[in-house]
Amino acid sequence: MKKALAYLLFTLIVASCSSSGGTFRMKGKFKNFNQGELLVYSLMGKGRIDTIKLTEGRFNYEVPLEDTVLISVVFPNYSEIPVIAAPGGSVNMQGDASHLREVKVEGDDDNHLLTEFRLQMNEVTPPEIENTASAFITANPASYGCIYVLNKYFLLKNKAPYDKAYNLLSKMHQAAPRRLTKYLYQQLAGIRSVKVGDRLPKLSAKTINGANVTNADLKGDVNVITVWSSWNYESQSIQRQLHRLKNKYGSRLQLVSICIDGNLADCRQTARRDSLSWPVVCSGQMWDTPLVKQLGFFAVPDALIADRNGRITARQLTGTALYDEIEKRLK
Repeated sequence: MKKALAYLLFTLIVASCSSSGGTFRMKGKFKNFNQGELLVYSLMGKGRIDTIKLTEGRFNYEVPLEDTVLISVVFPNYSEIPVIAAPGGSVNMQGDASHLREVKVEGDDDNHLLTEFRLQMNEVTPPEIENTASAFITANPASYGCIYVLNKYFLLKNKAPYDKAYNLLSKMHQAAPRRLTKYLYQQLAGIRSVKVGDRLPKLSAKTINGANVTNADLKGDVNVITVWSSWNYESQSIQRQLHRLKNKYGSRLQLVSICIDGNLADCRQTARRDSLSWPVVCSGQMWDTPLVKQLGFFAVPDALIADRNGRITARQLTGTALYDEIEKRLK
């Protein structure tokens, strides 16, 4: 539980402004899911929080909170259900494990509203997804659920519509100013000023070994800047794949990795284990890392690619899409 609380404190970077404190309680009942484990993550890439044991289709979970946070309950098949967790609040989750898209989360107005939106999206065709999400935010700008909707349907979207997201965020922040919306403003400002087609800004940072990182470290035919953490398996897998590509292409591929761990020792241990031989930046400031804010990164994992002249050719690539883009440009 101490480890869980540490991660909860970590999420306060993106928490709301209500600091009343209290215990958040969540219970659930599921058909066709007798026993097992559910994982609890902080949304927007902030890491694992806790594990919930489910017995005879039921669970009871509680945790002390200082602020409202967005969490995701993850099922064994990797389906995720968003929940707004507030100090002193309680929610009830019910559904059928064979139809997880229809799970309901009830207990307060914000979770009810977000549940209704999720159920509505089950019936929406792909061409209407963005418009439906936009309409939800416009109609309910003060709801905490808008943060989830903005993140999922705009910020994490391939070729994300950042200008539209910025306008929606303005409505949200005007209706209910929060630390999270202020944080997102900072990130959007960064990414809007560092778009595909733009040149990389002037970079300056220190590696975990004390060396300087500048634009001079990104003079390969292909240059990749990635975001990773010791608590995100997918991002670590990407670093290992980049190690393989670095061995294959040598100096033609230049890499800089930004680790958002709050503990420098964890970053160094993982970097050493995975033999990351290129510059690794870790300030211990997590999402307040200056290089992260300057380049407008939103999630972990995340990446951008620049050419030999420092012009950004791609953003928001992970996994196979990132490897394929690198291979295509180096063939």
